[in-house]
Amino acid sequence: MLKDYPEHIERLQEVLNRSAERSRQIPLMPFNDAVSALKGRLGTFILEASGELAAAEASGSPEDIANAHEKERLMLRTRLQSQWIADESMYYYFRELER
Repeated sequence: MLKDYPEHIERLQEVLNRSAERSRQIPLMPFNDAVSALKGRLGTFILEASGELAAAEASGSPEDIANAHEKERLMLRTRLQSQWIADESMYYYFRELER
């Protein structure tokens, strides 16, 4: 979903790396921690996209408004857990950290 936003993918990877590191130090609920980290970062993306949309609307540029609106919609869709929460590879990755 975020293939056109490599910087966002990188930022998601950063929070997953931090989550994995925390789980190595204190292995309580690594998968839940990773999900919480992702939800938080995706929430940040939504806020940023909303700010970009407000700025585009203030500029009055129809093209900028359309682009910002589409980005905000994408970030909102990405935040839906049903899109990624069932990702078994992520679950098994964090399951291995518990061992």
